[in-house]
Amino acid sequence: MSPPPPPLGRSRKRDDRLFDSALCDAELVDVRARFTQGRWSGARALLTATGDDWDRRGHRLAVLAETPAATAWTNEWLLAEPESADAGTLLALAAVFRALRRKGAPEDAEEACHRAAALLPADPTPWLGLLMLSRAFGTEEEFSRHFDQVRARHREHHHAHHLMVARLAERTPGSGHDPLHEVYDFAAWAAEEAPADSPLAVLPVIAHAERYRVLAARHGLPGGDTASATQHWSGRRARQVLRTAFDWWLEWERDDHPRNRVDLNFLAHAKLCEGRPAEAAALFHRIGRHATPAPWSYPDRDPHKAFLAARSTALGSA
Repeated sequence: MSPPPPPLGRSRKRDDRLFDSALCDAELVDVRARFTQGRWSGARALLTATGDDWDRRGHRLAVLAETPAATAWTNEWLLAEPESADAGTLLALAAVFRALRRKGAPEDAEEACHRAAALLPADPTPWLGLLMLSRAFGTEEEFSRHFDQVRARHREHHHAHHLMVARLAERTPGSGHDPLHEVYDFAAWAAEEAPADSPLAVLPVIAHAERYRVLAARHGLPGGDTASATQHWSGRRARQVLRTAFDWWLEWERDDHPRNRVDLNFLAHAKLCEGRPAEAAALFHRIGRHATPAPWSYPDRDPHKAFLAARSTALGSA
């Protein structure tokens, strides 16, 4: 088990490393440091070793693509290896993140993703890039089509399912607290379709958090202490979902999955909202310093302060 986090109230350098998108992938952290200096051979070796572990490949490519000068260094790589699917996909995702930051044209990123998809047709990662683009700029039909393309290549794609849940949660924001909202049905279906050890078992929890984000933005629920927020997290369906997800974690705990800490952050957040800080404490021990901005930023909060306060509350109850 991971060691408990450092005591709060005193400055700790490790707190400055919260929200690192690499999460607990130590190999990726090392390669990224070299890649930012223009040494791309480590990235090439890492992606070759990743092979067709599609969730890990997507995670590693996305983290590398977010780095400063990723486009420049990947273009240098492509000069040496113009047919490299790894370099082509990395360049495409770098274009996606530039577009999302409003630094590049979405059309250019879309073209780059299609070129990358042609280099390695079995890889869902270029379609993940297109899914991110259509999440920000596209239509519902485009988004659904790109999700289908990802899922056709990897039925349990973790990142893609999270994006789909976030998009579905935004439908009919005015309907208020609705336990029959379509986002819950989709999450339940995806979890049931997946193998027993799949991290998609936690997807129904993600659905509740994303729907809470939408309702909080629409109705101004502050931080989870209103009657509406309480109803959202303590209703019969929510309680069942949280109990099932926590039991799954106790049995399976897919610590080998590259986005494991994403799920644990959502689950810890939900357990606190449900009023079960002792169970949240066990999750915070596993999270360690690998916090994620979502869901601690929900609704419209400073994620760093929210995470540290939540961790303090949970560990103080243990």
